[in-house]
Amino acid sequence: MSVSLESQAATVAAQIRRQEFVEVLAHHDADGIAAASILCHAMLRAGIRFRLRVRQDVTAADIPAESAYLLCDIGAGIADLPKATMVVDHHLPLFTGEFQANPRLAGIDGDRELSAAGTAYIVAQQMGDNRDLAGLVIPGIIGDGQEIRGRNLAIFNEAISNGIIVPDRGLLLPGRDMVERWYTATHPYLDGISGSEQLIADMIDESRDQTKADEPLRLDTLVSRVVLEAAPKATLAGLESIWGDTYHLQREVIEDAHALTAVIDACGKTGNGDIGASLCLRSSHDIDRAWEIARQHRVRIIDAVKSASPYEGIMGVYEVKDTSVASDVADILCRDIPATCPVLVFAKTPGGSLCRISARNPKGCTVELGPKVRAIAEACGGNGGGHTLRAGATIPCEKIAEFAHGWQEAVAA
Repeated sequence: MSVSLESQAATVAAQIRRQEFVEVLAHHDADGIAAASILCHAMLRAGIRFRLRVRQDVTAADIPAESAYLLCDIGAGIADLPKATMVVDHHLPLFTGEFQANPRLAGIDGDRELSAAGTAYIVAQQMGDNRDLAGLVIPGIIGDGQEIRGRNLAIFNEAISNGIIVPDRGLLLPGRDMVERWYTATHPYLDGISGSEQLIADMIDESRDQTKADEPLRLDTLVSRVVLEAAPKATLAGLESIWGDTYHLQREVIEDAHALTAVIDACGKTGNGDIGASLCLRSSHDIDRAWEIARQHRVRIIDAVKSASPYEGIMGVYEVKDTSVASDVADILCRDIPATCPVLVFAKTPGGSLCRISARNPKGCTVELGPKVRAIAEACGGNGGGHTLRAGATIPCEKIAEFAHGWQEAVAA
């Protein structure tokens, strides 16, 4: 039986309001950090103290039953959490506690139509007038590859009417200057261009009228050159995501939504989630450091894509060397490079005891990833789950061959 999202949000908001102090755990990607930051803004305004930590994963053992814990973009897939845990999520729900806001429990598509950040915004609205936080919903939409439709569209339209978001059209690549935008391009990844600094510099020079002094860059010419160069090795979806709808976030310290998403996502995945969260909490103190973290992270992603190696001849399964980039490499391999269906990428943690796994569905692929990944991971002594389109797991590395072969059988069925 479905329960309206507003009813769920009201229940969670009331439980938050009962607390004097809340431990907040956020998933380490853009959606998780934005979701947690929205609720931390709301708690700060309501006079509720909190501590925010950004985590790659959480287990039931991490959550003491006697404390007030709020899990954002993480927790829905953990069945044995203490019942009093507060969960704001959009993943496939196994948790059955009372204090959960999840669009899937209301029959809303949590893959495409509402992220954790969007769900957190609806909870925050039950705590007071927090309409100015709508801009932080956009990193959840962009970061999780969602669409502006359904409840996402309702939040988006409200934000436009309130002057919180100003839509526009333009280049979607984040960066502080034109060279950085193309050099660190990972969404989309442009084979032959991403990471090729000299080629990019030459293309930029050639996109100016050399016969006129101080001629500004002709961006349409540059984009055309890039498309012609990248097209033979690119997907249509990758080329289409170079230029499109942009969003000016009028209340945030990084105004461009695609840039804010990239920066907080990089901070979270590199162990600097506190810096990513500080940006969402509207502190510009570490903004230069955050941009440099993002630049370095995106260069590592590009290097990892180039060096990703197929695992034991299993189609669609790849190994990379850095756990912080595995999920981004999986995104690129399924979105920007003609891919098999689906794609799985894994990396060993430092020390080699655990393997982090990211699974993705290319467009048109209908494999139900979340349940399959969870079942195979549990059979290998690990844990996992996620969405239909995106899923992840953590398993002992000694079991990676077993996982890969189980995966091969599951997706072929």
